[in-house]
Formats: sequence, C-alpha cells, structure tokens
Amino acid sequence: MSSTIELRNVPERIAITMDGNGRWAELRGRPRLAGHRAGSHTVRRIVRACRRLGVRELTLYAFSEQNWGRPHGEVEGLMALLEEYLLQERDEILQNGVRLRGIGSLDRLPAHVRGALEAVTEASQDHQGMTLTLALSYGGREEIVQAARTLAARCAEGSLAPEAVDERALEALLPSMQCGAPDLMIRTGGELRISNFMLWGSAYSELFFSDILWPDFQVEHLYLAIAAFQRRQRRFGLVPPQQTTAPCPTLLSGS
Repeated sequence: MSSTIELRNVPERIAITMDGNGRWAELRGRPRLAGHRAGSHTVRRIVRACRRLGVRELTLYAFSEQNWGRPHGEVEGLMALLEEYLLQERDEILQNGVRLRGIGSLDRLPAHVRGALEAVTEASQDHQGMTLTLALSYGGREEIVQAARTLAARCAEGSLAPEAVDERALEALLPSMQCGAPDLMIRTGGELRISNFMLWGSAYSELFFSDILWPDFQVEHLYLAIAAFQRRQRRFGLVPPQQTTAPCPTLLSGS
C-alpha cells in the first residue's frame, strides 16, 4: 500500500485509539507498563508528525472509563506515566503553539494528574496551532448519557422546550465535539472495533485499522492511514460529486 500523501488533502481532524501497549510488552516478556512507556514515545512522534502535516485537531484515546477496571498497579502506573508525559512535553507544547485539552470524567483522575493537565491546559488555552485532545477516563456512551440528562433537566425546569431537543442541542453538550467530528479515526493493534470512542462524532468518520501495535506505530504508518483516507470518496449519504480536473497536487511520501 502506497504511503504517498497529498498535502492539500490531509484530514483536518484525526482521532486515534492507541491500542497494543500491553501486548507489545508481553511479546517481549516485559511488564505491561513497559509497553505503556514505549507507547508514550510513539505519542511524541505522532503528535509532532501531525503538527508538521497541518492537522488541526488530534484526539488521542489515552484512558477509557472501562480502563479503571484494570489491575490497580497498572492503573497507578498509567497515571504516573500520564503525569510524566504532561510534565516532559509541557515546553514543546507551549513552544509550538499547540493547545492542549482533556475530555472525559477528569474529576476521577488523581489530583497530581489533574494538576499537571490543568496547568498545561491553562497555559496553552490561547494557542492557535494544532489542538491536542487527550481522552481521559472517557466513554462515548457516558458523555451522551450526561448530555441527555442535562437536556432532560432543562426540559423539566422549563428552560427548554422538548421540541427544541435536536441533534444540534445534544451535540453542543458533548465535549468530544467541541473541536468537530473526526475526519479520520485510526485504531492500532489489530482489533476491529471502536470501543466506545467518540460514538457521536464517528458517524461519518473514515475508519482505518492497523495491525501494528501502538509502540511500533511509526510516522510511515500514519502516512499509510492518511493515504488510505485520501483514496476514499466521502459522500455523507449523498450521491458522488461530479469529477473535476484539478491541478497537480503536492505529494509527500513516507520514508
């Protein structure tokens, strides 16, 4: 599969499920946490690559609501790695004009992690470069339920008419949709499912599944996903548009 991509047609919004850290470590006879640490290095290179390509919004599924059910030691290790990442990447995020935000049940995060996240979020809130969103203690079903509860409460108190409840009203209450629906959703690790990630926003996203475990996911693999996206025709339920002649695009190939 070619990894030559057209620079003028890079997806504006990309979301990634970073799967395979634990299996990567187990295949090497190492603790699962070693896989998560290796995966944090992949985060760094993929964030840098997306920023260079001009991606406007990058959302990473870092920790799901369901992940709280993992062994206590693994959860503690993941939280420590998350804090370490935020502290180590703070300067690069700020120096490159990236805006950081977190979505999910952030109040469930340990205080030291929340503090590190809030510090970088506040320091970068006015940045106009790429927005990097970390989905932490996040669940797609959970955020839809919370939005529905908010709308129901408004209807009950009389501040919102039931007939005013529509897609736009619900979508406005979904944190994952503040930056818009992802154009391209990537999942690594070989599994073929969405796993409760951005259920609302993924309705018309292009999906790309990679067998590569997240710690081994290189920029070349990102290019492959983008190249696949660029070969698809997005119709959103409509008929295909008429073909037009376009000037020769600028191309970038993976090394």
